[in-house]
Amino acid sequence: MNLYTRTGDAGQTSIIGGRVDKDDVRIEAYGTIDELNSFVGQAVSLMDTNSGVFADLKEELLQIQHELFDCGSDLAYARLNEDRYKVGAELAERLETWIDRLEQNNPPLEKFILPGGTSLAAILHVCRTVCRRAERRAVTLGHQHEVNPEVLTYLNRLSDYFFAAARTANARMHVQDTEYVRSAKVFGRKS
Repeated sequence: MNLYTRTGDAGQTSIIGGRVDKDDVRIEAYGTIDELNSFVGQAVSLMDTNSGVFADLKEELLQIQHELFDCGSDLAYARLNEDRYKVGAELAERLETWIDRLEQNNPPLEKFILPGGTSLAAILHVCRTVCRRAERRAVTLGHQHEVNPEVLTYLNRLSDYFFAAARTANARMHVQDTEYVRSAKVFGRKS
């Protein structure tokens, strides 16, 4: 099997049910999800030296990588195809459970923090920001075409998961998050 097909040499690519330009909003959306998946893979690779400390996170991130492929697949349909969607509401609900578990053991948070700390925390913050971009691209796609709304919910919740996981990565390695010096107290307030 050849890795190259030459079918995209003129700037078009195949989606499920058609062909579009490679800069089509649909390609931008699931391409950004693919980019995110690569960064998640990098985060997983950083856990190998501390596998015992991060075994739960590693398992979750590997599951998330599969689910990101599902998100991309759901966005790749040229026409609405609810019967074939892979992403359902239960995935975002499970992320909420994971976030709550992580946050129970994270230090209290009052102010915005700077991305960074350990190498693992830093790449998880990169995952968070790329996830937000993927979400924005999926929203743009949703303005032009019907999309699985559960993908939008999942990406929104996933960026929160990456934030919690980055804080956990620092906490477990006894590295304090750096607060943004001009931040007001924005977390922990009752509205």
